[in-house]
Amino acid sequence: EELKATLGLNSANSINISRLLAQICYYFEAAAQLPQEARNQLVISVPSGNFGDLTAGLLAKSLGLPIKRFIAATNANDTVPRYLQGGEWAPKATQATLSNAMDVSQPNNWPRVEELFRRKIWRLSELGYAAVDDETTKAAMRELKAIGYISEPHAAIAWRALRDQLQPGEYGLFLGTAHPAKFKESVEEILQETLPLPKELADRADLPLLSHNLPADFAALRKLMMG
Repeated sequence: EELKATLGLNSANSINISRLLAQICYYFEAAAQLPQEARNQLVISVPSGNFGDLTAGLLAKSLGLPIKRFIAATNANDTVPRYLQGGEWAPKATQATLSNAMDVSQPNNWPRVEELFRRKIWRLSELGYAAVDDETTKAAMRELKAIGYISEPHAAIAWRALRDQLQPGEYGLFLGTAHPAKFKESVEEILQETLPLPKELADRADLPLLSHNLPADFAALRKLMMG
């Protein structure tokens, strides 16, 4: 509390509602690019770890965006798919995967998801789900490359879930929430091609790295931050 009050610290992850409010915008932006006939049959596949992006999508739907349904696409950390399939909330130990931003076994935003479904009288059974392992993720990345799209693992998972579950007459959209260059090493290894850095990253590649080695002790962290 002292650090927060003195330094004005806040969390920038998806437990912060401010982040979700910003994420709502790209659902509207994406839908606006579609033809009118697509909007009422729109299915959105969301790469899901802490479920912030899905929560933002549900908020967009509650604000009136005509989304037919969502697909929650996870990696091997499949607490939510197993829950939706069998009705039991049974988190396991977190597994390390290629899509490491989604390596979450107990997503903080899941209560928000359930609360939105309850308040809007939507049926949770209509939420699609998929758990995609690393080998399938690699295959999906290669399939996307074959049609001219370079994807990182998280977006590939969302695409694979959408590809498998989209029904005739529906229009599909999947979220790509990171630039492939963020996962440069794994993307290059899987796709067997050199991935150029965007200028914004390349310009910063040679800047000095500022870091501090600290013991796992709060007093040491406090001393550093308070000066």
